[in-house]
Amino acid sequence: MSVIANRVAPAVGLASHLGRAFRRIGTDTLIGRLLPLPRTIGDLDAAAMSALMDRRVTSVSVIGGDAGTSSRARLALTGDDVPSSVFVKMAAETVATRLMGELGNLAGTETRFYSQLAPELTGVPRSYGSRFDPYTGRFVLVLEDLAVGECDFPDTLHPIDADRAALVVELLARLHATFWGRLPARSGTGPFGWLYSASEDSASLLTAPLLKASARKLSERTELPIGRGRFIDDHYRAAAALVDRGPHTVMHGDAHPGNLYFRDGRAGLLDWQAVRRGHPGRELAYTLVTSMTTGTRRECQRDLLDVYRRALADAGGPELAASELWDRYRQGALYPYVATLITAGMGGMQNEDIAHKGLERALEALDDLETVTLLQNSL
Repeated sequence: MSVIANRVAPAVGLASHLGRAFRRIGTDTLIGRLLPLPRTIGDLDAAAMSALMDRRVTSVSVIGGDAGTSSRARLALTGDDVPSSVFVKMAAETVATRLMGELGNLAGTETRFYSQLAPELTGVPRSYGSRFDPYTGRFVLVLEDLAVGECDFPDTLHPIDADRAALVVELLARLHATFWGRLPARSGTGPFGWLYSASEDSASLLTAPLLKASARKLSERTELPIGRGRFIDDHYRAAAALVDRGPHTVMHGDAHPGNLYFRDGRAGLLDWQAVRRGHPGRELAYTLVTSMTTGTRRECQRDLLDVYRRALADAGGPELAASELWDRYRQGALYPYVATLITAGMGGMQNEDIAHKGLERALEALDDLETVTLLQNSL
């Protein structure tokens, strides 16, 4: 492909991506209320839940809810062979948040994950039913209510220790091994063709401007060494493509501590709306950097990568060379930096303390893993 084509194709893809987002929201505005898919938590009555779950629900009541990139609620149910409660995700209430979700294709990705990939995996909340409307982008996902059991939910301010990190990397190894060697050479073909790498996403054209805007904003009100990642800000597309080179498998894509849970001595993962294809080094770096204190990560990260390599091979995946995985992991520390800088800089997606702690750890990882130097020498 020529240099011009390399520049034009992503721009055309982004324009198409934006066009689809506006078409869906426009269609929803015009005729969405005429369609049968429930639009709000309040629309989830017994009849709607019966249709979604394909079992008879006789009553529904709201236990509680909140909002983020989607509208979420816990519902109490009665009926025939139904759980006492479920967790439901629906389209976000505001147009701005829905546009952000459309750029990441969050709804289509997560509903597709639960219908096509989740049945082969463990450490995933059970799905009782889902619907996705490709014309309006609206969706409903009915999941197991983890809050009723003895689950532990960490976050960035409550980091995990080495033992729990080992459980997480074993879970990631099982995920990666399950789909290793089953993806097409390129996205777009076959049953797994809908999976693409983060750097292939046409919306990634917006990442570099967001990085620079976030860096400017944060440099005015924080003492964190934001300039440590300037090379990544200036060369994001080339660096991201380097991190995303093959071999590829299915990745959770957003395995930060807020999307982890622990139950019965095993780890699990929530929020599968950013599922991507990619190399394990990217996912491992993102998870370990954001989930552990910097000191703990430094002490045990090599051991944890060895745990991952053994678990991957035991689950039917390849035997990765330790030195190769170590370098891919170091390069992959680009990802926690990019994600946490934009989250902290743009605001509104996470509690500010959580966002800034994640960014602090990501900047420390760029330093001790010498990620920028490694990227510079590889490009």
